[in-house]
Amino acid sequence: MHILDDLQRRGLVNQTTDDEGLRKHLDEKIVTLYCGFDPTADSLHIGHLVPMLMLKRFQKAGHRPVALIGGGTGMIGDPSGRSTERQLNDLATVQHFSNSIKEQMASILNFDDGENAAVARNNYEWLSTMTVIDFLRDTGKHFGINYMLAKDSVESRLENGISFTEFSYMILQSVDFLNLYEKENCTLQIGGSDQWGNITAGMELIRRTKSGEEQEAKAFGLTVPLITKADGTKFGKTAGGAVWLDPEKTSPYEFYQFWVNADDRDVIKFLKYFTFLSFDEIDELEKSLEAAPEKRIPHKRLAEEMTKLVHGEEALMQAQRITEALFSGDIASLNGKEIQQGFKDVPSTTFTVEEIGLVDALVEAKIASSKRQAREDIQNGAVYINGVRNQDLAHVLTKEDRIDDTFVIIRRGKKKYFVLRFE
Repeated sequence: MHILDDLQRRGLVNQTTDDEGLRKHLDEKIVTLYCGFDPTADSLHIGHLVPMLMLKRFQKAGHRPVALIGGGTGMIGDPSGRSTERQLNDLATVQHFSNSIKEQMASILNFDDGENAAVARNNYEWLSTMTVIDFLRDTGKHFGINYMLAKDSVESRLENGISFTEFSYMILQSVDFLNLYEKENCTLQIGGSDQWGNITAGMELIRRTKSGEEQEAKAFGLTVPLITKADGTKFGKTAGGAVWLDPEKTSPYEFYQFWVNADDRDVIKFLKYFTFLSFDEIDELEKSLEAAPEKRIPHKRLAEEMTKLVHGEEALMQAQRITEALFSGDIASLNGKEIQQGFKDVPSTTFTVEEIGLVDALVEAKIASSKRQAREDIQNGAVYINGVRNQDLAHVLTKEDRIDDTFVIIRRGKKKYFVLRFE
């Protein structure tokens, strides 16, 4: 299947500047394409996955992706999709962010040797050496104010106000496309739907500066749709905040759970957007959803594919072990690292004693409001230690009860978990 047909069937094409011309261009040769990622944090989040996976899809189809890190534009801030000015970061912070996300890209894209090996570039390289005179004389003269005001990214901000700094972002991104066109023979830029104005501005700059008397310069643009969730909430956000690709910010278990808990109305769409599964397999998963929605078969397949892609096979197996242990109550099968992931948001109390009576521990950890309440809970069978019911009022928590000599997991009732940490 042609790469464009595959993308359209997956619902990944929002707009193209010239569908027929791009299709022919992709058939003629290995095409170099790029997508930009501004370093606004020290990690990418799952909202960045669609454009990054778009680069990977083109790479798997034989084309050459350029992952552009916006070390220069990240100093300015893109007004697209925002109603207010971004907070500006200093150079050291942006460079730290840039280095971090470059490492994350290597887990998605293939940067190894080969004709279509991915390339990483940082626009700080050329934007930082451009003088104000260069910017105004060589680039600014090609952009009419009326042309820029008509772009959505600018027009939507006029009522609330936009600084000249953010107003100039479109020109800087256009310089990126021109620079990559010249140095990498890059002829296609992809991005989110909010990048349409910036992409077409870059194409216009290439046309104005690179077209000769006999032939017009070829450049193309393609955008992916804005991803929305069926319940109306923003994709990639949870009650705890963004879902990051950095395992230190969002653990593989939390990452896995995000996908497992996808809305039934979204899961098939997400399988098309984010995975490389065949349409036949996705169709079968859709049938399984209709036949037995309670089994969540497509949700688990989605979670498997995404966790393996971003964090690797070992992290996926770990996330699955934690999930199974929490479902079955077999807490003792987990190790300390898995406890930290699976019970990250659970109330925790630290003890500095070698041993403590169960009744006293329940009170000190505020699991029970009093010793009387603690005794009642234990006698009634409401207290579990590492998944095992304990009704011994005289039980003392010792090293034998600890996981990795550190953690004791107390469950009160059916769902209330508490972590006791011994130091």
